[in-house]
Amino acid sequence: MEADMDQVGLKGPLPSGQAADNDEPAPESAARIPRTRDPERTRRAILEAATVEFVEKGFAGASVNEIAARAQVNKRMLYHYYGKKDDLYLAVLERIYKGIRSAETRLRLTDLPPRMAMEKLVLFTWNYFLEHPEFLSLLNTENMLGARHLRRSARIRHLHSPLISIIKDVLSRGEAEGIFRKQVDPVQLYISIASLGFFYLSNSHTLSTIFQRDLHDKRMLRERGMHIVDVILGYLSLNPQAEKDKA
Repeated sequence: MEADMDQVGLKGPLPSGQAADNDEPAPESAARIPRTRDPERTRRAILEAATVEFVEKGFAGASVNEIAARAQVNKRMLYHYYGKKDDLYLAVLERIYKGIRSAETRLRLTDLPPRMAMEKLVLFTWNYFLEHPEFLSLLNTENMLGARHLRRSARIRHLHSPLISIIKDVLSRGEAEGIFRKQVDPVQLYISIASLGFFYLSNSHTLSTIFQRDLHDKRMLRERGMHIVDVILGYLSLNPQAEKDKA
């Protein structure tokens, strides 16, 4: 699946100041919470609408009124399910992280030979970034906010623990087989995998201008994906050229 690279751009929050609207919920006593026949569908609709709003306008510029309108729900119902705007934004962040972590688990990397597993993880990460520009945009926004919302999350560390365990397993098996270097930190390795794609995409417009290359071109995107694979496997492999000749 090829991503439309015109959509890959990281939109940060608008300048700080007053929120786009009053995001404090009215007391429930002031108005009765409307009933819904399908609460899970309503929750999902709110999160999907909020994702679009936060990506387009950043945290400061996003409007709870607009989110409710996009989701076609009453504003009081939005507050009933998610609380104030900060809490809704955190729910959006947790949802996007859960999406990529769940997809990584389905790769079943522990069932693959170490080199194949690592290549699959690298290419998956790159392609996921291409196919989900909203993920990069929201991460960029939260970093500009100093991760103040993620720090409040009780779920975020648990979401990432399985990924690190999987990478650690792949590294251990590769080390035992004598094909990977010893004592590689799985966290440092994953940061390298992610950053080699994130930097390219978050700076693709300026880099395209500076180097006079269309970094959005499909051929360039394929080349970048394979370049990341070569960089990561070249670092891990005890004999990079021999392993490359085997591939």
